Amino acid sequence: MSEIQSSFFSVERDGAVAHLAMNRPERANAMSPDFWEELPRLMSALDRDEGVRCAVISGEGRNFTGGMDLSAFSDIAKLFDEEPGRAAHALRDTILKLQEAFNAVERARFPVIAAVHGACVGAGVDLITACDMRLASTDAYFAIEEIHIGMAADVGTLQRLPKLIAPAVAAELAFTGRRFSAEEAREYGLVSAVHGYREAVIHAALELAQEIAKKSPLAIAGIKRNLAYARDHSVADGLDYVATWNAGMLRAADLMAAVKAKMAKQEAEFADLLKST
Repeated sequence: MSEIQSSFFSVERDGAVAHLAMNRPERANAMSPDFWEELPRLMSALDRDEGVRCAVISGEGRNFTGGMDLSAFSDIAKLFDEEPGRAAHALRDTILKLQEAFNAVERARFPVIAAVHGACVGAGVDLITACDMRLASTDAYFAIEEIHIGMAADVGTLQRLPKLIAPAVAAELAFTGRRFSAEEAREYGLVSAVHGYREAVIHAALELAQEIAKKSPLAIAGIKRNLAYARDHSVADGLDYVATWNAGMLRAADLMAAVKAKMAKQEAEFADLLKST
């Protein structure tokens, strides 16, 4: 197991699985400026590592995350003292930069699993909606809190959540900002399983990640890309895209390895992807 250096996250590797834990428990893992810089950098570094096949994001301490740290607002607030047109242009660029942190999670070629416990509010919801799978502990709760400070959530929740749960439910949660429990989240389809406590949900997420990591990394990348494409396109477009994908990516080596392993009642072994230049 090796570690990657980060100031906001503790990052560990266990074989093909990377575990990123937000590590500011004394501040409820509030997303300070270094979070927004480091998350896309780490996701990009892991994406370039051909040995990574799945990742888990969790939080240290009592909460997953309390959302954006107020210190991240300080420079943004100063913009309102400037000339309005230029301030608006700078603010738009700032929002796009913040969005990119979560776009990097969605764009990674491998699946990312959120293991949520305690509070997951504000930008925490933006983060988990960019992940591919979400597990929660029984004490987890969620809230789209931006309405309480007089703004619309602007880094992904309003765009991704209605694709994950019923749009009317997403609208109610966004308009009211009310807290909802892990059980409600499972009923809505936002999380796929609820576990008893923090350690249990992280353990379950890491086990799921290891199970996925045993599969063909080429197939894993194809599934992630096609699920994202299907979400944003028609069924006909999605069918055409996956036909083209498999025509270009499907190869005999992984198919034969899987068939032989199944016949022998063994686990198949698949080669890592090639390092890009």
